[in-house]
Amino acid sequence: MSFKLNILGCSSAIPTINRNPTAQLLNVNERFFLIDCGESTQIQLRKYQLNFQRINHIFISHLHGDHYFGLIGLINSMHLLGRKKELHIYAHEELEMIVNLQLNASNTELNYPLFFHPLSENESSVILEDDNIKVSNIILDHTIKCSGFLFEEKKSPRKIIASAIEKYNISHDKINSLKNGADWISDNGEVVANDLLTKANTSAYRYAYCSDTRFNEGIINKIKHVDLLYHETTFMHELIDRAEKTGHSTTLQAAEIAKKANVKKLVIGHFSQRYKNLNDLLVQTRKGFSNVILSCAGLVIDFQEI
Repeated sequence: MSFKLNILGCSSAIPTINRNPTAQLLNVNERFFLIDCGESTQIQLRKYQLNFQRINHIFISHLHGDHYFGLIGLINSMHLLGRKKELHIYAHEELEMIVNLQLNASNTELNYPLFFHPLSENESSVILEDDNIKVSNIILDHTIKCSGFLFEEKKSPRKIIASAIEKYNISHDKINSLKNGADWISDNGEVVANDLLTKANTSAYRYAYCSDTRFNEGIINKIKHVDLLYHETTFMHELIDRAEKTGHSTTLQAAEIAKKANVKKLVIGHFSQRYKNLNDLLVQTRKGFSNVILSCAGLVIDFQEI
């Protein structure tokens, strides 16, 4: 079982030679979720040997170009490479019009079904849920409507202890109830506690992605106790007025959100191109929250190691 985050880009609006615009790939037990899709995202996926045809769900936080200008290229490459599986995009409603305009202009009829799921402008809600994962949007405070995303793995069933099943001669039709925590009662009325028959599975992980946003304490309750928080730090704290004006956050503001939400680990990103030495942002963030790392292209965060 796996729960890993791959960073593909960490720059803000203007790319640099060494930093691509925002994009991340979340691997949840070999299901791949793309989060934002800045320019060259498909190149980054190839560079790090991540098969983009396995992506079935794409989440776009907002419609500033550094978060979606790579999308039409990725959609088209999937088409040209013969994709047949459906693709789901979660974004504000205008994106469907933009993508359809681009496809129509090039007279492209996709080989695969493409579905758009509009995000609410002012209400957080569950936008995707199945037996394994739940994804919700988080309303952020930017210069245009913008959403973060909360990914929550469903709790895994308990693991069967094979030797105990054999010892008590438990029939296979009882296995599912044991995995769900039930005790076992034998034919003669003996009760065997579940923890003698099963053991806990891996923890259910939670990841919160907060892209472009001003300092916003309103998100704290939604992201409390997550294993990993990604929060933008476009600016050093000396530029707090610039951050407020442009709808962004500073290093110390991200640290304050992480501390108040009691998250396990913070990863910062969306760095302004003015900063050549990103370690300065890291050092300043650590003044407010110690367990923090810099995002950078190629970084892989394994949640089992947090």
